[in-house]
Amino acid sequence: MSTALPLHSHAPRGRSAAARIAQEEFFDYQPTASSELPDPRPLLENLTRCVIEILAGARELEQIARWVTDDVYRTLLSRSVISARARAARRAPTRRPSFSLGGVRICEPRDGVVEAVVVVVNRARCRAVAIRLEGLDRRWRASAIHVL
Repeated sequence: MSTALPLHSHAPRGRSAAARIAQEEFFDYQPTASSELPDPRPLLENLTRCVIEILAGARELEQIARWVTDDVYRTLLSRSVISARARAARRAPTRRPSFSLGGVRICEPRDGVVEAVVVVVNRARCRAVAIRLEGLDRRWRASAIHVL
């Protein structure tokens, strides 16, 4: 006679809810003050360049995975897939986009958080890329990126 394993795995017994919460707080991302972080401007400019090139299909998304949160990664992944399908439907080749960065406007709504808008200029039009950086684990990570 064989013993069947239960279909649903349960949390190990003996660990209280308080112990699980304490463990999550210890291992979760730790906020970092702005004074302990580098100047965000170079990261903002580089992330903007990378995002535009990712959406154009000229750069791999994995190259910026370290600098973005999981939500931002998933959003950029779905947008890059949509862009790739649109290029395939038009039978347009993948080309590295030609653009320059205009002004960068930065504000700090609270300690450890930077919100910025970077203007991207190419021959056809101007666009804005809005980025929110949060200081997590002693480095900046983008928690929101929107190409407008």
